[in-house]
Amino acid sequence: MRIGLAGVGRIGAFHARTLAGLDFVDDLVIMDANIEATRAVADEVRASAAPDVETLLASGIDGFVIAAATPGHASLLRLGIAAGVPTFCEKPVAATLEETIDLAHFVAASEVPVHVGFQRRFDSGYQRARQAVQDGELGFIHTIRANTHDQSPPHESYIPTSGGIFRDCNVHDFDILRFVTGREVATVYATGGNKGADFFSAAGDVDTGGALLTMDDDTVVLVSSTRYNGGGHDVRMEVFGEKGTIAVGLDHSLAMDSAEAEVDFPRGPRNWSFLERFLPAYQAELTAFAEVARGVRASPCTVQDALEAFRVAEACELSRAERRPVALAEIKGN
Repeated sequence: MRIGLAGVGRIGAFHARTLAGLDFVDDLVIMDANIEATRAVADEVRASAAPDVETLLASGIDGFVIAAATPGHASLLRLGIAAGVPTFCEKPVAATLEETIDLAHFVAASEVPVHVGFQRRFDSGYQRARQAVQDGELGFIHTIRANTHDQSPPHESYIPTSGGIFRDCNVHDFDILRFVTGREVATVYATGGNKGADFFSAAGDVDTGGALLTMDDDTVVLVSSTRYNGGGHDVRMEVFGEKGTIAVGLDHSLAMDSAEAEVDFPRGPRNWSFLERFLPAYQAELTAFAEVARGVRASPCTVQDALEAFRVAEACELSRAERRPVALAEIKGN
């Protein structure tokens, strides 16, 4: 397959290396507004370089991967669909709720498949948890804990366009929560605080967030996020049921120490970024996209899925700002 890639920043360069190592990719064509970065990554992975997205889309590609900065996602996605090319887009597909809704309508009116990049759906631990819930192995589910804790904050320039901690970090938790439980969020109550760099407050954001969610079947969900988890990158989910409990991310890479003197868990090594934590999931995700592009499977994560996760994040930001519970029914969805 001939795959086109737009964007060679941190996640884009990572995707370029991943794609270059997959057997189904015969040719990789990349582009970025930063010409020097494009050439450097192209040389590293032995890819072709395109001067602009129009040239890339006209180069006979079988699939289009969007890994550019968030503000460019929506326009690039529209171009990919207009060109009739199966498209993979990193989250979020758009920067605002209204634009995400418009994109959902645009995609629904097209026959071009779109796969949104929520890589946790391809992590073996989350898939195992989903199966345990679906099979009734845990009985009824009453409580879930989910967290996204980054080891260190991103660059200051990233925060003003990130959308805020709930849209940027916890949106992954909101998507995987829907994936694992098969349920929808009914209400949220969210808060947050700042103890780190001033640029979070300056952008109207927080460096640490927490939310209490109630699902439409009354399952209680506790969600947390932070930009300052010095012990390492920590992404987990714990699902508590009537008959048992299952945990995702509870292995020797766990980014914490036991206070019990005789406990040697976890033994490490720890993960220091999401790129390490989810490398196999990213590989599986892009392999799945190839199947979507070939027409042998439906999109495993649609723009509609992305919209629903974005609505939960939107509700959390509203709740944090207004210091009140917010029902999802208050958030526009179509």
